[in-house]
Amino acid sequence: MRRTDICLYIGPADRAELQALLTNRNTPRKLTWRAGIVLATSDGAGTVEITRRTGMSKPTVWRWQERYLDEGVPGLKRDKTRPSRVPPLPREIRLKVIAKTVQETPPNATHWSRTMMAEAVGISPSSVGRIWADAGLKPHIVKGFKVSNDPLFEEKVTDIVGLYLDPPDRAVVLCVDEKSQIQALDRTQPGLPLKKGRAATMTHDYKRHGTTTLFAALDVKSGKVIGDCMPRHRAKEFLKFLRQIEKAVPARRDVHLVLDNYATHKTPEVRAWLDKHPRFKLHFTPTSASWLNLVERFFAEITSKRIRRGSYSSVDDLEAAIYDYLAHHNEQPKPFRWTKSAEDILASERRALNALDEIRENR
Repeated sequence: MRRTDICLYIGPADRAELQALLTNRNTPRKLTWRAGIVLATSDGAGTVEITRRTGMSKPTVWRWQERYLDEGVPGLKRDKTRPSRVPPLPREIRLKVIAKTVQETPPNATHWSRTMMAEAVGISPSSVGRIWADAGLKPHIVKGFKVSNDPLFEEKVTDIVGLYLDPPDRAVVLCVDEKSQIQALDRTQPGLPLKKGRAATMTHDYKRHGTTTLFAALDVKSGKVIGDCMPRHRAKEFLKFLRQIEKAVPARRDVHLVLDNYATHKTPEVRAWLDKHPRFKLHFTPTSASWLNLVERFFAEITSKRIRRGSYSSVDDLEAAIYDYLAHHNEQPKPFRWTKSAEDILASERRALNALDEIRENR
């Protein structure tokens, strides 16, 4: 097999990239000699000389010369895919696995594993995994849900989402809630620090040193949070927090509060205070729809970033950590952006209700 030597022109950018691959100690060996073949060809070396330099055969030299001509440097970095030696599973087997996954449960478990499905169908567990991946099935994962039965669901969703997406002029929208029963937990032994190849550790057992409740009001527009820790979360404490909001928000602004349906938010004492402060306007989330309150996002963040992995020898230590987090958060606040429209939420709710109705009918 004979072939006339070819000439290659390499632009400055490609030459710089190929030279970098040659000089980088982390470049895979196969990519090094591919780059060497192309550079040597561009410098005028013949096939025999290139085979001597690289130790590759003539067909190999020719193959990578042609690959560069066709695809440039990215072509040198990619290996040609080879057909699998294992024949694909018949379509009937794939459909059987999918049907059993979504329509049946194993006799001794609540959901299928790859091993159980492989034994039931007579294929390998890896084949089951590929079928599930292609079909987007994850039997080991279950997501919780709760459909609201609030008769005013549509009205409340439209009202609150409207506050998020189009807040009223000269008004402040605050999402208010209490994170109750935050425990001051002190680990019984010190954990090991994070190091290369090992995660940080902490003991699973702990000592309890009491609890606190974090009252928080998230400003939807700015992302700032008004927060205070109190020992309990009764109407008395809620009124105290309302007075803090009253002092914090300029008097010329109306205050729209997004709240859940907790009983302490609706006591006669609270209503009497609100009657004396008409600029406060309350918007209650539907029942079983606390996710509609944006302050829950803030509670999730402070829990994961500051509370859950902390160790506190007293309630005072815990509250100091919470106040420290609030101070740092308010130095550079970032608002949580609400993106889903009320129409999208209501359509999703209707689909869930229809699906539940179908399940009840089929029982």
